[in-house]
Amino acid sequence: MTRLTLRHYIFVALSVFVLFLPGRASLPPLDRDEPRYMEATAQMLHSGNYVDVRFLDQPRYLQPAGIYWLEAAAVRLTGMQDQHATWPYRIPSLLAVTVAAVLTAWIGAALFGPTCGLLAAALLAVSVLMTAEGRMATIDTTLLLSVLLAQCGLLRAYLDRERDLATPLAAALLYWVALGCGLMLKGPVVLIPGFGTPLALALVERRIDWWHRLRPAWGWLVMLAIVLPWCIAIGVISHGDFFSRAVGRNFLGKVASGQETHGLPPGYHLGVFAIAFWPGSIFAAMSLPFIWAQRFQPHVRYLLCWIVPHWLVFEAIATKLPHYVLPTYPAIAILTAAAIVSFPTNWEWPRALWARGLLAAYGLVWFTVGSVLAFAGPVLLWRMEGIVSWAAMLIPAGALPLLVMAGYMILHRDMLRAVMAAVAAAVIIHVGLFVTVIPQLHTIWLSPRLAGLVAAHRPCAQTIVASTSDSEPSLVFLLGQDTRLVNAAAAADFLQQNQKCGMALVGAQDLAAFGARALHDGLDVHELGQEQGLNYSTGKHLEIGLYAVVSPSGP
Repeated sequence: MTRLTLRHYIFVALSVFVLFLPGRASLPPLDRDEPRYMEATAQMLHSGNYVDVRFLDQPRYLQPAGIYWLEAAAVRLTGMQDQHATWPYRIPSLLAVTVAAVLTAWIGAALFGPTCGLLAAALLAVSVLMTAEGRMATIDTTLLLSVLLAQCGLLRAYLDRERDLATPLAAALLYWVALGCGLMLKGPVVLIPGFGTPLALALVERRIDWWHRLRPAWGWLVMLAIVLPWCIAIGVISHGDFFSRAVGRNFLGKVASGQETHGLPPGYHLGVFAIAFWPGSIFAAMSLPFIWAQRFQPHVRYLLCWIVPHWLVFEAIATKLPHYVLPTYPAIAILTAAAIVSFPTNWEWPRALWARGLLAAYGLVWFTVGSVLAFAGPVLLWRMEGIVSWAAMLIPAGALPLLVMAGYMILHRDMLRAVMAAVAAAVIIHVGLFVTVIPQLHTIWLSPRLAGLVAAHRPCAQTIVASTSDSEPSLVFLLGQDTRLVNAAAAADFLQQNQKCGMALVGAQDLAAFGARALHDGLDVHELGQEQGLNYSTGKHLEIGLYAVVSPSGP
């Protein structure tokens, strides 16, 4: 095989699409970020206001409206705007992760050959972080796609310089349009890899003569033309409040201090890499000598200039979450795949004893992570639900032998077969978890069960629910934008004002205050049902009852 053909790219796209389908419809909204995006999109569709994004009655000024437009388009095209189904909102992330894998294959093949391209796409697609982000209706996989599209345009100009060829106008347009779309998705974040890569190359190579191939004289106008109309509109509507919140508080605030308890020291992303990029993490570690030896080669240098600036920026800022460095994962996957392809002739065990020991320890961590992931499903079902699931036991039964085989092949320097076995093990684990395990973890899916309880006892078509103990965004999305998140006394007052159609969800810890206020308001309230479960966002076990006012004709 000398190059990847259209059939290869279709095969990659279909494989990744099918891999990421399980769990997309059966998985409830995942607190807390995903249902915030979903509910804000639902309210956008309901109100028809596509400029001012809101969650309940509060503005959601964290990033531009691009992701909400994508999700709104998906929901409207499926005709599900009046439903509370999760899967339509997850369509953009499904398409984004599919195209991201295809583009990774294209870049890998362009730089190091077809085998490298296919292997890089596989490593990216089965990584733990990509598996999680690619199934949620959040922003990160669509941002990754924008970064990859920009890198494709940038790489074309870079390679054309190496081959002394003219760079087509389409490559320049792709670069600037991708940056503009990235700005509409998550603001200035896209500029870190978008401008960081050429700046790093300029510093390393001490030349930037190829930059003019991307038509920067007018390209920046194309980028601004995409984002500027919405910026003007939201600036007028919010009287500038969007920019003070999104840029001043959300973006710059994360640089100075850890937001939402996510403040962590430098080195965090490197520390979680063993898990986030699993199963490729051990192969990435083994690739370091190859990368170091080849660091002056133009193709390796390009990828390092893609990775290093972005990685250093997000290690330096105070707020840290694993997905912040996701835009570097395609480049890491390509470098890892390139090293694996060359291992039969170029790779040797480190000569230094300390290096061998460090690599062996990392390999042990890698195998432990895989074993934990393999056994996580049946163990969770047994501990949380009291279920011994033979279907879930197929996960470790299928994955562990492949992991052992991968370890054996690593020891015998058969790296290509080792990575193929590891990828197969990851596919079994990921698909098994989302098909046989996660849908059965009823204990943690409290909001869907509460929404079902409300639906079973709803007295009116337009019933509004007040909730005291469960204020998670998933509950708001499942019950609708009129849901009231209030304290116990306010919930009783709400029922007093809405005796015919109102309902209240009250937790055991709020029941005394709720009952006292209901008595003060002269209400006779009745419990219609109760649900218990674990709020996995806080780790608290909750007992929540559904209450309504008793009347002579019923609640």
